[in-house]
Amino acid sequence: MNELKMKRIYESAEPTDGTRILVDRLWPRGISKERAALTRWEKEITPSPDLRKWFGHEPERFATFTELYRKELDANPAGEGFLSEIRDFLKEGNVTLVYAAKDPACNHVLVLKDWIEEQLKR
Repeated sequence: MNELKMKRIYESAEPTDGTRILVDRLWPRGISKERAALTRWEKEITPSPDLRKWFGHEPERFATFTELYRKELDANPAGEGFLSEIRDFLKEGNVTLVYAAKDPACNHVLVLKDWIEEQLKR
């Protein structure tokens, strides 16, 4: 069974990453396109600029951020197409959601990954 994974963009790309999708609205500092080794860059599925700025990766805001971002994902017109691509990519191999946030326990990709997994079970 192929996996949906998460990985910081500052970690080296590996063959086991499979399809690498950058899920940040802004391009990560100091990373060349070659080093990023991305298949796609999906800005449209990321938190809105206002929500991202409000959250600011503050752990005490994460629960509220999670709720608000999930609402954005549910209402996002790009969501269905994104999920369809993820389904197709997972048929071929692993899919890695690539992000730049420093804290692996407090970032939007945790919410996005959970949302994707829930949607794929439907």
